[in-house]
Amino acid sequence: MNGRQRMLKAISFEEPDRPPHFEMVFDLPRQAFGLTPHYRWHEVPNDPVQKEIHISDWLRIYERLIADFGWDAIQVFAPPQDPDGVRRVRKALGDQVMVGAIVWKAIWSIDIIPDWERFSEDLIENPRSIIDQAEKLCLAAEQLIDRLTEAGAEFIMMASDVGFNGGPFISPGHFRQVVTPYLHRLCQHVTRRGAIPMMHTDGMIMSILDQIMEAGPKVLQSIDPMAGMDIAAVKKLTYGKMALMGNVQCSYLEQGPEEAIRRSALCCLDQGSPGGGYIYSSSNTIFDGVPLRNYLVMLEVYREWCARHGCPLSPIKAHS
Repeated sequence: MNGRQRMLKAISFEEPDRPPHFEMVFDLPRQAFGLTPHYRWHEVPNDPVQKEIHISDWLRIYERLIADFGWDAIQVFAPPQDPDGVRRVRKALGDQVMVGAIVWKAIWSIDIIPDWERFSEDLIENPRSIIDQAEKLCLAAEQLIDRLTEAGAEFIMMASDVGFNGGPFISPGHFRQVVTPYLHRLCQHVTRRGAIPMMHTDGMIMSILDQIMEAGPKVLQSIDPMAGMDIAAVKKLTYGKMALMGNVQCSYLEQGPEEAIRRSALCCLDQGSPGGGYIYSSSNTIFDGVPLRNYLVMLEVYREWCARHGCPLSPIKAHS
């Protein structure tokens, strides 16, 4: 079973030969592979020649992530939201893994609000302005999704944080008014384009989880343990409707200790994997600041879990 097949089985709530694994972003290519791209992942050079170098640099990194760490999907995070990058990566990798892309700022969310006081006032006193902006965000995202899927993206990760540790950024009632209809529209649009809609959000989102499911993403990423999200409880509510990805606590990956990483990772595999519907990953990304050793601990737990369950391990290499 290759990575693409593994992803499709998990998302369809069937048990693949092992739980699929990938990360939204991997920001440790120098530490892991001795590869230093000319540009950081979020930088896109304007010059076409330099852009081609940028894509080639990161393609080598994607190939190593597959070969060394057994990734089953590549979200083309470098260059981000770029059809040229998706087209090149998809052509190079073929169907061995699932290739997708990220779309930011598609819906109202924490990361696009420059003035919270003004936003709060408008939400109550001038909701039409908030809805109009939601429409503009959605339309721009639909146009970007068209370009990314035309380039070959098999999934679209809509990355929009809608939760703080204490709860959603707006009330469930307001969420239904200014977020849910547009998230639903985007999920439908991705599906019509022949791709799989996915969503990323941090935070405590239990009070809006029903609305997120109604909107229709096939995968929800983060399942933020630092906000109190319990993957076993979430899976009971979402199983058969929306697959889950993440929940290995990123603060432990950043700071340790190793035993905490092991506990978090094992909990995710034990509670997320049975019956399919789970993709193994951190609760955020493997960002700059995560010691490589800590990510390797997360992979060690994965190898050990797979070995105990008779899962194939050949695509995964241990690094010192």
